[in-house]
Amino acid sequence: MPIIRIETWKGTTLDKKRDLVESLTREACRILGCTPEVVSVIIDEVDKENWGAAGELCSERFPDK
Repeated sequence: MPIIRIETWKGTTLDKKRDLVESLTREACRILGCTPEVVSVIIDEVDKENWGAAGELCSERFPDK
């Protein structure tokens, strides 16, 4: 049973999440030869102030995104 975990910043729209889950499920089934019923996708949303990259908080590196 594949479990796919995605971490992203908070603020992703419901439509984008729906599209992401559908696409990841479809591709996992194609590559792994499994059925959609056994694929789980977990989306963890993180505040940019709790995510660092290149030695900076993402809330400061990307204030408008």
